[in-house]
Amino acid sequence: MADEELEALRQQRLAELQAKHGDSSGDPSQQEAKQREAEIRNTILAQVLDQAARARLSNLALVKPDKAKAVENYLIQMARFGQLAGKVSEQGLIEILEKVSQQTEKKTTVKVSELYQLENSSEKLLSQHKESSG
Repeated sequence: MADEELEALRQQRLAELQAKHGDSSGDPSQQEAKQREAEIRNTILAQVLDQAARARLSNLALVKPDKAKAVENYLIQMARFGQLAGKVSEQGLIEILEKVSQQTEKKTTVKVSELYQLENSSEKLLSQHKESSG
């Protein structure tokens, strides 16, 4: 997929998101700032990702925009701190995606297990209270 096609897909997705969230009727200077920020992000990503990785990230952005944004932020941060040696391949991007998925999965799991433990302990306390008072 050519760079022009990727950029067209990004612009199309940006337009869809703006229409969905009602951002199209904002201050022109804010729109220009958002557009400049998007251009800077795309430039950085073009420098740190190879073609296959960029295509994969674009596909991810269409399906899971939040996860794609998190991965983009992670890549940009790594690039700014000089933690990337060369361009990230598609396999490297997959590894980063797995890390991001594991991090978000762990957060959810911890909350659910804590809630489960809290329910069990409160049930035990209630049953002990009923036994002692009954």
